[in-house]
Amino acid sequence: MSNVFEGYERQYCELSANLAKKCTPAGALNGEQKKQKVSEIKTGIDEAEALIRKMDLEARSLQPNIKGVLLAKLREYKSDLSNLKSELKKIVSGNLNPSARDELLESGMADAMTASADQRTRLMTSTERLNKTSDRVKESRRTMLETEELGVSILQDLHSQRQSLLHAHDTLHGVDDNIGKSKKILTNMSRRMNKNKWIIGGIVLVLVVAIGLILYFKLSK
Repeated sequence: MSNVFEGYERQYCELSANLAKKCTPAGALNGEQKKQKVSEIKTGIDEAEALIRKMDLEARSLQPNIKGVLLAKLREYKSDLSNLKSELKKIVSGNLNPSARDELLESGMADAMTASADQRTRLMTSTERLNKTSDRVKESRRTMLETEELGVSILQDLHSQRQSLLHAHDTLHGVDDNIGKSKKILTNMSRRMNKNKWIIGGIVLVLVVAIGLILYFKLSK
């Protein structure tokens, strides 16, 4: 919720309650007293309208989810202001005779003040309900941000694991190369050993044949 909007909102609620209290007895006044009271009410209504315009501008500058909640509040405040203007018109019209004004002042004032209090209560109830809705929106936004942060953390972990796997793959590839080289060396050594075996076998065979010939010639004599 915007702190600026909340400041305007508090000012409006205080001003609206004050205007409602002034409207109730104003209809029973006469002459200069009535003019002065009407002037005060008109000035207050102008201030209330200015506050509503400021709240409207502030609400429309915010994010869509918060803007919707605040504009719903504004509709309640505009309706309240419209009722205050209607009460002012009745006071200015001055269509009550003295006896009716006396009756209003003596017996009807309590009912009027009760109705005004009920109106204020409904307005405050609506404001409280909208505040709760705003709190739920903020909580949902906070949960969304936490989920986003968790997603980013998971992506970072996955990226780190991918880098580890790539490093392990490179290491295994190097091991495979070393194994291939070792295999070639062992194959060459095996061939050399077989070749040496044939050479040694040939030498042994030649020696056996030579010894046999020597013995043969000696025994022949």
